[in-house]
Amino acid sequence: MAGLQAGAPTPTDITVHGQSRVLEVAFSDGARFRIPFELMRIYSPSAEVQGHGPGQEVLQTGKREVELTSLQPVGNYAVQPGFSDGHDTGIFSWDYLYFLGSQQDQLWADYEKRLAAAGVGRDAPMPQKGGHACASH
Repeated sequence: MAGLQAGAPTPTDITVHGQSRVLEVAFSDGARFRIPFELMRIYSPSAEVQGHGPGQEVLQTGKREVELTSLQPVGNYAVQPGFSDGHDTGIFSWDYLYFLGSQQDQLWADYEKRLAAAGVGRDAPMPQKGGHACASH
């Protein structure tokens, strides 16, 4: 099935915790993760964040206070969140949510390194969009 590796764990429960800004996901293998909305937003699998190929990723900043405004199912394999900053094009497959949950420490460390390399802080505003003519946005 698209978005799932054969035999991969699937969610048994998904809870949005608005006040603490985390998505809690329990999986069929017993794993349970609390994924911060900010982590979901900065690692969104959308083309707007990931680009269209290696090296085209767009560093996301100013997302610490982002909220989840919607969470729509996509078939039987994913959810599509809407965020308070207007971003709503990322489709999070079950295996991608599992990856985000299980690799949080490494993902945060990688994010901190990317921020440092770019010379910006986590709470810096996003630069204004300009000149990108991708039809997928």
